[in-house]
Amino acid sequence: MSTEDLRLNVEKALDEIRPFLQSDGGDISLLSIEDDKLVKVQLLGACVGCSVNQMTLKSGVEMTIKKYAPQIEQVINIEA
Repeated sequence: MSTEDLRLNVEKALDEIRPFLQSDGGDISLLSIEDDKLVKVQLLGACVGCSVNQMTLKSGVEMTIKKYAPQIEQVINIEA
């Protein structure tokens, strides 16, 4: 998978999970993909101070991204 295809697949994954985040007043932004293995995102809005945002990141965001791009090993949130 090319780097551009990988980025498109990660964006598709984020588009799938975004409505769930937005329904709770949050959102997510893709910052970068490093070495085709590490995805850096930024949780936005209500997600920033949410006590379960790490669970959302691992159980929701990371799982969905891996469904679209299995070579991704880790998703991390970069706080603003």
